[in-house]
Amino acid sequence: MNNLRIAIQKSGRLNEDSIKILKECGISIDNGKDQLKASAKNFPMEVFYLRNGDIPQYLLDGVVDIAIIGENVLLEKGSNITITEKLGFSGCRVSLAVPKSFKYNNISDLEGKRIATSYPNTLKQYLQKKGINADLHIINGSVEIAPNIGLADAICDIVSSGSTLFKNNLKEVEVMHNSEAVLAVSPKLNKEANEILEELKFRIQAVLRGRKAKYVLMNVPDNSLENVIKILPGMRSPTVLPLAEKGWSSVHTVIKKDKFWEVIKELKVAGAEGILVCPIEKMVL
Repeated sequence: MNNLRIAIQKSGRLNEDSIKILKECGISIDNGKDQLKASAKNFPMEVFYLRNGDIPQYLLDGVVDIAIIGENVLLEKGSNITITEKLGFSGCRVSLAVPKSFKYNNISDLEGKRIATSYPNTLKQYLQKKGINADLHIINGSVEIAPNIGLADAICDIVSSGSTLFKNNLKEVEVMHNSEAVLAVSPKLNKEANEILEELKFRIQAVLRGRKAKYVLMNVPDNSLENVIKILPGMRSPTVLPLAEKGWSSVHTVIKKDKFWEVIKELKVAGAEGILVCPIEKMVL
């Protein structure tokens, strides 16, 4: 059997998050320091460590079969590449920013202005949709200094926390695109590699479902069971087991992280006690 060839970012946060999810999928990668390619010990996979901006071309050429990559990079360089799974980590946004002294009301204020960016294709498409003409300056790296040295009136760049903008006396004025890490697929993927990919996706989906939920156990008086069960969003229905103490039951269920605190508050009001919350490693449907 051939190996599935996956590209991930050579270094940085996306590299760390990519290695982490593969590990949580039970894939052990034998990687020495500064290796550009490594093999998995227990899964038919080869890992290529590449520069983020080079990965779309490797996918298009079929040098690698799949990649974990920022959606923003595909938007800029890989418009013909299919996204098969959104991974929910390494979130950022592609935004327009201007100096804090710039009196910005809306996008029309950038008409005729100079904008520095490492994302010219993304920026061109956005400005065309908005009917704005601007002078684009393409810069690789350190885009945020352009207004301070008089090279540009505004910038288009990726933003995570916004701290870099703050340090350079800039303010974010337009969010053009929200991005996260995705699993992207080469248009030249063959049948055998696709079969391995389906197994990888099955594992990834189980990990992602686990990350988005909590396993909750609680003690509930029997006379409050009906009200508590109505509150629970559960996967199908909660598990209810009688306790040794007469008149009480133990209720087990799964709650989504984004609804967690609101649901817990309602459960307490409804009579639940001794609520125990556990992380879920994986969730297979």
